[in-house]
Amino acid sequence: MSSTYIYGIASADHPSLPTGMEGIGDPARKVRLVEEGALTAIVSDAPDDLRPKRRDLLAHQNVLSESGGGGAVLPMRFGSIAPDDDAVAMVLAERAEHYHERLRALEGKVEYNVKAQHDEAAVLHRVMAENAEIRTLTEANRQAGGGSHEERLRLGEMVVAAVQGREAQDAVALQRLLEPSADAVSTGPESTGWLANLSFLVDTKAVEHFLAAVETVRSDYAHLELRVNGPLPPYSFVEPGPSAPVGTE
Repeated sequence: MSSTYIYGIASADHPSLPTGMEGIGDPARKVRLVEEGALTAIVSDAPDDLRPKRRDLLAHQNVLSESGGGGAVLPMRFGSIAPDDDAVAMVLAERAEHYHERLRALEGKVEYNVKAQHDEAAVLHRVMAENAEIRTLTEANRQAGGGSHEERLRLGEMVVAAVQGREAQDAVALQRLLEPSADAVSTGPESTGWLANLSFLVDTKAVEHFLAAVETVRSDYAHLELRVNGPLPPYSFVEPGPSAPVGTE
């Protein structure tokens, strides 16, 4: 007997939950519903050789997109598997209060992920402009034909420290400037090359306002390169975190 793959969780009275549509797998598994009380899990059989292949990632996303048309759905991340349908129903029963609270909190909300990195040339220019000591040492080295090995090493260490300091400042500034346009923010795992990885929970009625705030940051912080991904199902907010709105813990 195959395991049960879980796409998302919704209220049992959700008007547009899919049944019979195709989900993950090759051949694609049929999507079905597991109901428990006032909750429903959107599931299918799980392939034995499940891997994060493009086709399956898109199928997972498509099921959630179709499901979310008529109301809130708590999206499960790709690869969420239970032993069987009975185990899914048991979890729905055990965590019913939590799931109902999250469904209320996420109604009419989407997620936008914003990653930021420095434009290398632009941030070096900014660091030079802000740090008189670095400017002085740079000029001294230039006049000395490049300076000694020790002087060049010292300058390099000063520049690296200044850039790292600017990264920390810019990460804080990015969250501070975008947070007022969102209902909640979740800090994602650190990833190579990005100084900030933030997910914002945004009301669908406030999306234009949020994206306008992103463009303001782009304009005011020309040394930052921003990558914005969304709208997405609110994956980062299925579990309330420290930054969740007051009253949703």
